[in-house]
Amino acid sequence: MAQKIDAATLDLIETNVAIKRVSKTVKGGRIIRFTAIMIVGDGNGHVGYGSGKAAEVPEAIRKAIEDAKKNMIKVSLKGTTIPHEVIGEFGAGRVLLKPAAEGTGIIAGGVVRKVLEAAGIKNIRAKCLRSNNPANVVKATFEGLRALRTAEEVAAMRGISADQL
Repeated sequence: MAQKIDAATLDLIETNVAIKRVSKTVKGGRIIRFTAIMIVGDGNGHVGYGSGKAAEVPEAIRKAIEDAKKNMIKVSLKGTTIPHEVIGEFGAGRVLLKPAAEGTGIIAGGVVRKVLEAAGIKNIRAKCLRSNNPANVVKATFEGLRALRTAEEVAAMRGISADQL
């Protein structure tokens, strides 16, 4: 499908989405760990997310960033916005992404906003439908961004010119 994106060649911005304290109850008491969800992006159409879990917060963040660099995607952009409206779904999370005119800015909730800023999208409207669990919202946003296609990409898949579309 899509070729692998080499994160080492990109100048990446790292953004923290969520850090949670989680615990597991065992015979001797509770084992406390931390989970982190991180977003990495170059602000120019490349973005990735990852999650990490460790006994200490910095280690969880480091693991999440490593995971995010492995899960990078290329986002189809049309200028400073997206080519068309799309709904991304993952689990109970649904995210509606709509293109917006120049000067609109990013109209989106906290988690979706971080993903879109890292991807380099400047003008967009977004709405979380159903779940607002950060993990599912991030994954739903990525599903939506992955589904975007420009007119040129659609024409190439069909084997015709963009003018015929």
